[in-house]
Amino acid sequence: MQNTPLLMSRILGRGAMLDPEVEVVTMIRDGTHRQTLQQTWERANQLAFALQNAGIEVGDRIGSFMWNNYRHLELYQAVPSMGAVLHTLNIRLPATDLEYIINHAADRILFVDEDLLPLLEPLKGKIPSVEKIVICRYGDGGESSYDNQVDYEDFINGQDIRFPWPEIAETSPMGLCYTSGTTGKPKGVMYTNRSTYLHTLTESLTDSIGLSALDSLCGIVPMFHAMGWGLPFCASMLGCKQVMPHRFMIPDAFLQLIQQEKVTISAGVPTIWQGVKAALEANPEKYDVSSLTRVTCGGSAPPVSLARWYWEKYRIEMIQGWGMTETNPLGTLSRKVAKRSQVNLSEDEQFKNIAKAGLPMPGLEIEIFDDEWNPVPHDGESVGELCIRGPWIASSYYNDPQPDKFHNGWLVTGDVAKIDSGQYVIISDRSKDLIKSGGEWISSVDLENHIVAMNGITQAAVVAQPHPKWDERPVALVIIEQGVQLDKQEILDHCGTLFARWQLPDDVLFVDSIPLTSTGKIDKKVIRARLEEEGYQLPDLS
Repeated sequence: MQNTPLLMSRILGRGAMLDPEVEVVTMIRDGTHRQTLQQTWERANQLAFALQNAGIEVGDRIGSFMWNNYRHLELYQAVPSMGAVLHTLNIRLPATDLEYIINHAADRILFVDEDLLPLLEPLKGKIPSVEKIVICRYGDGGESSYDNQVDYEDFINGQDIRFPWPEIAETSPMGLCYTSGTTGKPKGVMYTNRSTYLHTLTESLTDSIGLSALDSLCGIVPMFHAMGWGLPFCASMLGCKQVMPHRFMIPDAFLQLIQQEKVTISAGVPTIWQGVKAALEANPEKYDVSSLTRVTCGGSAPPVSLARWYWEKYRIEMIQGWGMTETNPLGTLSRKVAKRSQVNLSEDEQFKNIAKAGLPMPGLEIEIFDDEWNPVPHDGESVGELCIRGPWIASSYYNDPQPDKFHNGWLVTGDVAKIDSGQYVIISDRSKDLIKSGGEWISSVDLENHIVAMNGITQAAVVAQPHPKWDERPVALVIIEQGVQLDKQEILDHCGTLFARWQLPDDVLFVDSIPLTSTGKIDKKVIRARLEEEGYQLPDLS
C-alpha cells in the first residue's frame, strides 16, 4: 500500500536537481536576464523562508500581479511547495474586479512587477487584507504609494537556500484563479496539490502536449491565466529550458526569443499566432524558426487555415487545447494525428481533427446531456450541455456556492457541444451569451446592465460578432429615451468607467426595438441572425 502524498514540493525541484545548468531566460529592457534551474530553485527556497518570516502559514493566499518572468516562476515553485496558495491576478481586469478578487481571496502579500504598480493605485485603502507589497524591479520604472512595500531582492536576500518543505495533506490548496466567465462577481477556483500534481503528469504525456526535458519552452500564455495552462509546473518538473517574454508581448519579441533561444515549443491564444504569422510574412528572411516544432493554441479555436499555414510553411504543428479555469485547465487536446488508426489519414482529414476541440485527457470523463440530464448520443450531430469530471476538475467555487454549475459530480461548462463517434469534442455554441475575445471572457450581461444604468437609456443588448483577429468582439444595441441626445462615444466613455478597454464594445448601434423571447428575455439569437442577414460588419479599429 502506498501512502506518500502527491505534493508539488516533490516534483518542482526535480529539473533543477537533474540538470542544474539549464537556463531560465527572461527578456528585459536591455537584453535578457539569465539564471540556471538550480539558481531558480535556490531562490525559490529563499523566497519561502522570506514568506515564512513574514508570517505566512500553510493555506495563506499570496497574490501575484506579474508578467511571465523568472521571479514569477520562483513564486510558482516556492508558494505551493511551502503549503501556501499562489493567487495569480489577471492584470487585464478593471480595478473594480481586482478589488473584489483580492478581498474575496484575502491575499496577505502581493508581488507586483514595477511597471504594473499604477494599476494598483486605485485600490489603495480598499484591500485591507494586504499586509505587504513586494515590488519586482527590472529597470522599467514605476512607483507605489502603498505603505509597507519592499524590493523583491531585499525581501529574499540572505535567506537560506534549503527550505524544509512541510508534509501536508495532498488535498491542501496550492493555487487560486478567478474566472469572470459568468455574469455577476468573478468566481474563484482553488487548485489542490493532488489535482495539480496529476494535471502536471498528464500534460507531460507524449499523447498530450508532449513536453520533454529536451524542449526549450517559450510560454507566451500569461502565467496569470489559469496557471499559465500548467506549463511552468511541467517545465520545472522535467527540466526544460524556460524562455519568458516578460512585458514584451509583441510578435517580433516572440520571434527574437524563438530564434535566439532555439525554442522548440510555445503556447498562446490564436491572436498571438496570427500576429506571429503576419510578422513572418512581412519579413520572411528576418527570423529563423527552424527549431520550433509545435505551438499549443488555447483560449478559443484557431482557424484551420492558420494551422495549415504553420504546417505547410514551417512544418510547425499547431495543437489545439480546450479547457477552463475550472478544469485546471487542460480538458481536451486535438492533434493532427492522435491515434494509431489515423496514421494513414490524408492531410485534409488530419486538419479536420485540429478543427475540433479534441479528445479528453486520460483520467477525465466528458459527456453531453439534454435538458433532462439524459446523455446525448456521440454521433457528431446531437448537441447537448457539455459536462466534465475528473481528478483535477473543480467540484465547487471558493467560498461561493454555485449549485447550477455542478450536477451530480459533473462540472457544467456552459458550452453546448457535440461528441463524434471518435470521441472528439466539437464545441457548437455557448449556453450563455458570453463573448470570448482574444482568449478572454467578456460578460455581455454585465455590459448591458452598466449601459442601461446610464441616464437616457431604456434598454441595451450586447452580442458577439465574429472578428478576424480577436475571434469575437462585443457590439451594443441601445434604445434611448425619446428626446434624449446621446452619441456612441458617450456610451463608450460610460462603459470605460467600469470596464477595461479591451472589454468595451467595438460598436454601438442605436435601434428602435430589441427582440425579446416569449419569457421577456433579450433574444440574442435573433439579434445575431438579423445582423448577419443585414450584412453587418464590425468597424475597423486597427
